[in-house]
This record gives sequence, structure tokens and C-alpha cells, in this order.
Amino acid sequence: MTPAPASRLIRFNKPYGVLSQFTPEGRWRGLKDFIDIPGVYVAGRLDADSEGLLLLTDDGRLQARIADPRFKMEKIYWVQVEGVPTDAALAALRAGVQLNDGVTLPARARLLDPPPDVWERQPPIRERRSIPTAWLELAIREGRNRQVRRMTAAVGLPTLRLIRAAIGPHTLDGLAPGSWSGDAAL
Repeated sequence: MTPAPASRLIRFNKPYGVLSQFTPEGRWRGLKDFIDIPGVYVAGRLDADSEGLLLLTDDGRLQARIADPRFKMEKIYWVQVEGVPTDAALAALRAGVQLNDGVTLPARARLLDPPPDVWERQPPIRERRSIPTAWLELAIREGRNRQVRRMTAAVGLPTLRLIRAAIGPHTLDGLAPGSWSGDAAL
């Protein structure tokens, strides 16, 4: 009996303006501009205006384990927000915040000081001289549509930039924007 081939798992650092699909739409680019590997599919989503870690695999069961909220795989985000987070805002994120589709699960939330050492975004974020910005790290186990952006807005901290830094044990380490790395999945 021939052993089953190992599953492929691709880590991709998705740049701003790229969709979590191979086909481009309108002004947004698709993954095919960066990854030309037949038979791999995206495990989860990341909005075009968000950046960071996207996982792709050729294994449907692995794809489900990564993307399905029932498995509650933790996702870590670095979020640049407008304003300075108060202790109350961080406590609200940690407790779960009320959104229009219900209360979120509690998140791990902390101020990142110093900010993460990340690449310049193209195009750059809007900045206002009179309003400071700060970076947060949020770890969530859900995957609602635009959840992190809605959570920070609910506590008075609009998101300016959103980077997914990790999904479970998989991180952005060693990946420049637009680059990918492939390895066998367990």
C-alpha cells in the first residue's frame, strides 16, 4: 500500500489590496498574482484591506480545522488604532463586546509598546497630527465578518491598520509581504 502524500500547507503574507481568493475583482488583486500552485485552497479569510498571514492547503480536513469556528483556532492580530487605549477599553475587549450580531467571545488584548516592527503599508494609512495612534495585539477564537475592526470601533478605537500575525501555531515569521513558504502539514 502506498502511503498518502503529505498535505501541503502554505503560509502567505497577504499584502494590502489583495483578496483571499485567486481571482481578482475590480480594483483588488487576487492570489494568483503571488501563488501559482495548483490544488491549494484558502483556509479562512482576510479582507482586502487587511494584511498578514493567510494559510492555504490542499487538504480539505486541515482547511476545515483552520477555518471552522467550531475548532476555535486562535488568531492573533496586530491592530493600529486611532487614539490611545484606556484600561477600560482593553478590559471591554477582554470581556467581550456587544456587536450588532451579538457579544463576542472574550479576547486576549494588550497594548503593544513598543509597536511591532512591521513593513510600510502601500498606500500608507491616514494620519492626523492631532490624534495619536497605538498598536494593540488581539487574540480571538471567532471569525465573524470584520470582527476585529468592529470590536475596536465598539470601544472607541477605530482601526487604521490590521495585520494577522498568527493562526494557531503558524506565524508570519520570515515572510515579507507578498511572499510565501510551503511545508508539509501535520
